[in-house]
Amino acid sequence: MVNLKAKPFDLTDEQISWVEDTIAHMTKEEKIGQLFIHLTGSNKEEDVKEEVERMHMGGIRFNPRSKEEMWEMNYNFQKCSKIPVLSAVNVESGGNGASTDGTFIGNEMKIAATGDTKYAYELGRICGIETKATGSNWAFAPIVDLVTNWHNPGISVRGWGKDADTVLAMSKEYFRGISESGIVCAMKHFPGDGSDERDPHIATSVNALSMEEWDRSYGKVYKGMIEAGVQAVMPGHIMMPAYQRHFCPGLKDEDLKPATLSKELLGDLLRGKLGFNGLIVSDASHMVGLTGRAKRSELVPGAIMAGIDMFLFYNDIEEDTRYMTEAYDKGILTEERLHDALSRILALKCVVGLDKFTFDQFPAKEGLSAIGRPEYKEIAKEVAEKSVTLVKHTEDIFPVTPEKYKRILLVSVGPHPSPILARAGMGADGSKLKNQLKEKLEARGFAVTEYVDPVAKIVELMQKGGDEATKLLSQKGNKGAYGLKQSVSALTDNYDLVLCYANVSSTMRTTQRLEWAISKGGWDNPWYVNEIPTVFVSFNCPFHLVDVPQIKTFVNCYDANEATVDAFLDKLEGKSEFTGISPVDAFCGLLDTRF
Repeated sequence: MVNLKAKPFDLTDEQISWVEDTIAHMTKEEKIGQLFIHLTGSNKEEDVKEEVERMHMGGIRFNPRSKEEMWEMNYNFQKCSKIPVLSAVNVESGGNGASTDGTFIGNEMKIAATGDTKYAYELGRICGIETKATGSNWAFAPIVDLVTNWHNPGISVRGWGKDADTVLAMSKEYFRGISESGIVCAMKHFPGDGSDERDPHIATSVNALSMEEWDRSYGKVYKGMIEAGVQAVMPGHIMMPAYQRHFCPGLKDEDLKPATLSKELLGDLLRGKLGFNGLIVSDASHMVGLTGRAKRSELVPGAIMAGIDMFLFYNDIEEDTRYMTEAYDKGILTEERLHDALSRILALKCVVGLDKFTFDQFPAKEGLSAIGRPEYKEIAKEVAEKSVTLVKHTEDIFPVTPEKYKRILLVSVGPHPSPILARAGMGADGSKLKNQLKEKLEARGFAVTEYVDPVAKIVELMQKGGDEATKLLSQKGNKGAYGLKQSVSALTDNYDLVLCYANVSSTMRTTQRLEWAISKGGWDNPWYVNEIPTVFVSFNCPFHLVDVPQIKTFVNCYDANEATVDAFLDKLEGKSEFTGISPVDAFCGLLDTRF
């Protein structure tokens, strides 16, 4: 039985009566519907009305659109829903997760690189203001994973870093800031991502720590956040054999399940040992880390029976609803477990005021002016200025000025950006950053040449037609496609400095490792660090030194926001100091990356 008077709900007798009465008057279809969070996209009232009447969903989650569209979607869902819905957004790095007009402040690692928890609070505060203005009420944040494995692409700069004390301190301040706007939080991804090199989007990952190691690290963070009053936890599709076998001795390898299906992790560890009384919401159910472990007809109700209270996203609406309903009708999904989940769902709705919801309480559309305020952008600039991190500096190169290094060769390092993100209009074709760097460097007095790798040259020739590309591919030796080598003097006679940059996001990737063109002698791979001054800057992944250990000057920026680019260039020229503190081991535990 759920204790609705205890933390994090702290409900009054009146609110508890509303919860119990609402459950008592629900139809079976409404009860089943409350278990689901729908990923929706329409802001038209007629579409919303049809979805609500058909699905009776307990919650919704949006991918960000304009602030006006987001407000309209929230308004229509609340208007059409018999029981008001929880409305969730991914505000991990700013209000841009709540609407496209929201303010990007910085991902968690960038915030942590400032060394100041004040900015974690500001991140949460601004996320709260901009989320509330659109009518949403639930943040799928903060990310409390520890970034301990440099191979892991799923968390990367999304997390605060590797140190449990830092992660806890930053997470608590984010929570404090966003709570000021009445937004509730779901911290993620229990029992902890960032230690396996696989992303649960593509495979079930494993937290392989011993119980003692976990207690000192991830466990410390979760316990601290639970004590702080966080309202919800999002388990990831992550196994943790040590604790699963502790609570279920003799559990075979093949019987290990991700946290989203594990009674041992959700019931015994999270509810039992850690004492979490709030709502548990699954990570996205279409991720292979979940779908690869069982038939969908089994995992949909299986997640609820394991201890999940809300199931994140339909795969097929009718199909998933049928799976859940059939399990209930057969007694697989028990009345007790259903009532327990519904109690927590409605209790969380009480926390955000939905038990007494009227449209007088819904944010006025005029309140959208609170989104994207200039003062928020100034905070983003402060974060950029304080976070840029000089990781390695073993040569006397600064300041990089037009007087010392007039001619710059600008080299983009792979892999190639995601075509999916590019098509989605997310600037992932690499052109935005390239153009920014070139234009800004030239405005500062540098002469900039863009490097075009051999593969791009061959593609260009093939597009033009003729036999030039064929000839190039068939040539042997240094002049062939697998060589295209040039003399050292071709570089040193024409340029004063090489600026290599990488902007490799973790989105839709199995790895963030650098990749090179087919040429062995091209200039994308900085083999020439002993021939010409070379700076390498990463605008995303903090671990690129592993692939360019020979680099003598290496900088981490954590994102390619324009304010970050400006801050980096100022520091390059010596106009401001490098003050960022690396929240992770950017040397990747290797010897040769350090010298």
